[in-house]
Amino acid sequence: MPVDIGKLVTPVDSAHPGSAILVEPTQPLPFQRAWTDQRQWQQRLLENPELPEAVWLLQHEACYTLGRGASSDHLHFPQDHPPAPVHRIDRGGEVTHHLPGQLVAYPVLDLRRRQPDLHWYLRQLEQVLIDVLAQLDLQGERLPGLTGLWLDNRKVAAIGVGCRRWITQHGLALNIDCDLAGFDQVTPCGLTGRAVGRLADWIPGLSLAEVQPLLRDALASRFHLAWCDEA
Repeated sequence: MPVDIGKLVTPVDSAHPGSAILVEPTQPLPFQRAWTDQRQWQQRLLENPELPEAVWLLQHEACYTLGRGASSDHLHFPQDHPPAPVHRIDRGGEVTHHLPGQLVAYPVLDLRRRQPDLHWYLRQLEQVLIDVLAQLDLQGERLPGLTGLWLDNRKVAAIGVGCRRWITQHGLALNIDCDLAGFDQVTPCGLTGRAVGRLADWIPGLSLAEVQPLLRDALASRFHLAWCDEA
């Protein structure tokens, strides 16, 4: 069981395939904390497929993460003196930046309960984001051959996942009202010449607290998850 983090919603019927634990910390978390919790729950699902799935919705303390095989050439700072902690992790993709004001979703899902296909899963995560933006009267866009979501050719959400025996970890990061200056220290997602944006650039004053329930509902709808009342 992951350590208790913020608000924890536990399912009444843990054997039900739609039951899901929802973890919503109230404060930004160090990346290592959330990564450890995801891996612990992933391992538990590997050992007992009847357990409920889990989703983390959170903000991170400022950091940079690099996927498997990501190039350190995309870091534009001395690696022995980084502006924020750097983590090389077990997801796909290149470097990205996490920080307060960015909403992160980490679904730990068993794709065998849906469709065991990572390409399908990535497109579903993109659709979740499109659904969230539509609730804000914004039209999110996919770009051919690229994973993530764009508005007016500016990348507002990054997606990178890991998977073991069809059980996922990591997920998506949606920029809401974060300070974008830290993205200048890297080549985000390894994409040269692609600008980064945040939703508050289109909707001034938009807060993460307003977007979080939209993302929670979109994830539940897209993946048929049932959030249950706290015990």
